[in-house]
Amino acid sequence: MVNRMMAIVAAGLLLAADWPTFRGDPAQTGVSPDTLPDKLVQRWTYSTVQDRAGGGVESTAAIVNGVAYVGAFDEYLHAIDLGTGKAKWKFKTGAVKAPVGVHDGVVYVGNVEGVFYCVDAAGKEKWKFDVGAEITSGSNFGDGTVLFGSQDETLYCLNRADGKPKWKYQISGGPVMGTPAVIGGKTFAAGCDSTLHVLDAATGAEQSHVEVGGQVGASAAAKGDTIYLGTMSNQLLAVDLKKGEIAWTFESPKGRQPFFSSAAVTDQLVVIGSRDKRVYAIDRAKGTEVWSFPTQGKVDSSPVIVGGRVYFGSHDGNLYVLDLATGREVQKTKLDGPISASPAIGGGCLVIGTEKGTVYCLGAAK
Repeated sequence: MVNRMMAIVAAGLLLAADWPTFRGDPAQTGVSPDTLPDKLVQRWTYSTVQDRAGGGVESTAAIVNGVAYVGAFDEYLHAIDLGTGKAKWKFKTGAVKAPVGVHDGVVYVGNVEGVFYCVDAAGKEKWKFDVGAEITSGSNFGDGTVLFGSQDETLYCLNRADGKPKWKYQISGGPVMGTPAVIGGKTFAAGCDSTLHVLDAATGAEQSHVEVGGQVGASAAAKGDTIYLGTMSNQLLAVDLKKGEIAWTFESPKGRQPFFSSAAVTDQLVVIGSRDKRVYAIDRAKGTEVWSFPTQGKVDSSPVIVGGRVYFGSHDGNLYVLDLATGREVQKTKLDGPISASPAIGGGCLVIGTEKGTVYCLGAAK
């Protein structure tokens, strides 16, 4: 029986875990239950640059049922076989920056022109919804709904069946750029109004709000009764939802640079990248620095935690692997260009794109 199960895994028919949303789960924690090998080896690359047309990748992939879905500036949503690196299909969307989301075999993504698409598993359009403003937010999911933010200052909630609006929540003073977390019947909107809005995920009614003292371009992560988010005012905040106040604030002592990276959160640590070219691990209870790691480029890529390791890309073109406890470098892999996208983890593999338009899959040697 054990040998048969190993054969099924080797054949790619049984996957350890999926990555259906930007940060892997509805709470946007950036932590995967999957496993990766001690040393990552390049398994395949996939180019989104065709006929000399630009195809840079800032979109973060979704990985579900052995398929990686990723958007690109070549104006297509690509479905790539995780085992072979070959295209299963591609769907014309217009240029895409936003992370891809997958729910119940259906794929969701918004483009820079403000059109949000719902595409079936065969690459055929089910519906689309035009908000008229750039979408950089990924999608998250409620009861029969899909949620995403837009640069028109609005968080949208649409019915997944037909794309009709269920509710929308508009903030004042700037775009909703981050992917909304969904946890405990709540969702969250934060943007350039320097406020975290706590909403009922079913109705969109505001339940409370907290002033965060800076504009927000990143996605918030939720764990327990606390929200963790970085701001353009160079701070990482822990917001206590029960008390409706900021529990702690961390600011880099090495340079005042904004956080566009989203946090990964464990029971002990909050790990986040900064435009000061570093990744920080912060004590989740105290808000104090545990370690920091320098790179040679800004870090907009959002770190992902798998087991005892941290994975992220940098604008210096390297994919880094660090020891979670110490911040020590375990592996560094040079890719073909700057990395703004975040890692996606699934099927024992890591998938990430570069601004040169190449999608990389790394995992165990074949």
